[in-house]
Amino acid sequence: MTSPNPVLLIHGIDDTADLFVTLRPYLEAQGWQTHALDLHPNNGTAGLDQLAQQVAAYVEQTFAPDQVFDLVAFSMGGIISRYYLQRLGGLARVQRFITIASPHKGTWTAYLRWNAGAEQMRPDCAFLQDLNTDVAELLSQVQFTSIWTPLDAMILPATSSQLAVGKEVRVPVAAHPWMVTHPRALEAVAIALSEPITPHTPTRTYA
Repeated sequence: MTSPNPVLLIHGIDDTADLFVTLRPYLEAQGWQTHALDLHPNNGTAGLDQLAQQVAAYVEQTFAPDQVFDLVAFSMGGIISRYYLQRLGGLARVQRFITIASPHKGTWTAYLRWNAGAEQMRPDCAFLQDLNTDVAELLSQVQFTSIWTPLDAMILPATSSQLAVGKEVRVPVAAHPWMVTHPRALEAVAIALSEPITPHTPTRTYA
């Protein structure tokens, strides 16, 4: 039996790798090898493109040159990961890409913080507009899944987690941070990581 790809986990704003204290053992118990790094600074004072450079460096230091892996990212980490994939060559290394409650089209809560990272998560900002110009073309090269909750009070509107590519999985989790601890969200991640790689994956929505 072929071993599953290793999984790299990317946290969100004000978080560290400790965010995945529930998700990591959940996945490892099912046979996945997980990795996670601490992004510095984690409070948005650095641009998301700069933090994506840290992801790229970690990949080069951690995985063999021919090792493909799967990428799972929470909240702001999903945008950082998209920059890594879409602008830093990560598409050549990643097979499955899963975002959890990520503001792909921006969030109004980003106006509550005045720094570079927050500015790059505001609706209609130039950074997201650039990433979204070729998102369908580029993310169709990986097996992409967006997991999100319509009850999210951090990602406003919650539908910002939707993208017109790949799959989306909606789970009725009542709070943004619970998306990495709630059993239904954890199960959704495991299912997305288990799906066989297909050249073109149609969009499906799970209620």
